[in-house]
Formats: sequence, C-alpha cells, structure tokens
Amino acid sequence: MKPTEQDEQPVFPMRINKYLAWKKYSTRREADTLIEKRRVYINGALAQLGDKVYERDSVEVRFHPKKYRYLAYNKPRGVITHSAQAGEESIEDISPVKGVFPMGRLDKDSYGLIILTDDGRVTDALLNPKYAHEKEYVVTCLDALPADFKHKMERGVDIGDYVTKPCRVEILGKKNFSITLTEGKKHQIRRMCGAFGQSAEDLKRVRIMNITLGHIAPGEYRTIEGAELQSFLKSIGIPSGTGQK
Repeated sequence: MKPTEQDEQPVFPMRINKYLAWKKYSTRREADTLIEKRRVYINGALAQLGDKVYERDSVEVRFHPKKYRYLAYNKPRGVITHSAQAGEESIEDISPVKGVFPMGRLDKDSYGLIILTDDGRVTDALLNPKYAHEKEYVVTCLDALPADFKHKMERGVDIGDYVTKPCRVEILGKKNFSITLTEGKKHQIRRMCGAFGQSAEDLKRVRIMNITLGHIAPGEYRTIEGAELQSFLKSIGIPSGTGQK
C-alpha cells in the first residue's frame, strides 16, 4: 500500500503547503489559498507560496477555521455507499444534504451509522487501518449462536485470506450479538459469522468511535457538534481552530 502524506516521515526543509497538510491544518490546495489570503506566518513573517519550512521554524496559521460539516447519517438498507451501478441508489442520490461525502463504507444490505462530511482532512485520519478506531455493530443471525461463539469471535477468526484481529463481542440473545471492531475488511462481520456456519440476517452499525447512531431514522441525519465533535476531532488528530507549531 502506498503511504499517505500523513504516514510519510517528515523531511526538512519542506514546502509550506506540504507542511500544513502534514500537520492536518488543510489539504495542500487549501494551504495555498490560506497563504494567498495572508493567513500563514513563518517565524512571525508572512509566508509566500513556495516557501520552505525548517524543523525549528515556528509556523502559525491565523484564520477563522472553515466551517466544515460533520453529520451522523443513518444509511438505509439497500443503499450503496459509493459508486452505484445502473438501477441502484447511492447515499449521494438520496442524501438530504448536498456537498458532503461518506467516510468509509457500509455494504448494500447493511445499514446504520455513517459519517458524512466535507472535510477532506478526515479521510486518512479516520480510515487508515493503522489507527485502529472502534466501530460497533449489532447483528442478528438466522440461527441460534453456538455456545463458544463469543470466545472464538473475540480471539480472531480465519475468514479465508485473513485472520481477524481480536475484538469485543456481547451476546444479546439467542441469535443476536454486538461486536466492536478496530478494522474493516470487506464484508468482515458476515464472513466471520460464515466461519461458524451462521448467516448474518441483519447488520446495523451503531457507533464509530464516540459518535453514536441513537434514534436517527433511516435516511435522516443529525449534526455532530459541540463537545462531541471536539472529542472526535481530537481523537483523530485534526486541529479544529487556529494553531501554532
């Protein structure tokens, strides 16, 4: 896998727009705009496009942060997260809010929480598997769960081409359980259930880190804001206001 900008080890001197993207203040393109608007300073002096930053330099961004939007959305069953084919509906097709995009995926037959945003900084910080952010699901199987289901699921399951990482499982009923993962392989939970001869009949995501689905109706959303948003951004290392190195 090709390393992302945030994964790369810093090499100084570094162009100022790359530095701001590495520090997660903005994307490179947004950094150029900030510089053009005279909002970026290096050692107290206005930065210019193409300036380079050395390791001991003091870099300050003086700006009113862009008002990014973060929404907790309940993806309905049967809706495609990305790249719908002919005859299919995507989140973009039915979303009540335009100009935002889904972070991550939920397969067509699954439903529940997905975060919508227009903040491109969040993509790697939330989705890169190295960060091991928690996601919680509630699952109903077609048949009764075996007695050793919890123990074996929690220690990791061979799903054919991969052995899953340890996770947390809570048995909710004869056919129901909740599972908290820190990874997200394609159809992972369904494949984990399949390793026990089980079929996941109903799969709902109820939490991503500190963001919960709550009582949002399918196809509806709520705004993530206040202390909930600040905790979320802090957990993924995204600055939410004016900052200095």
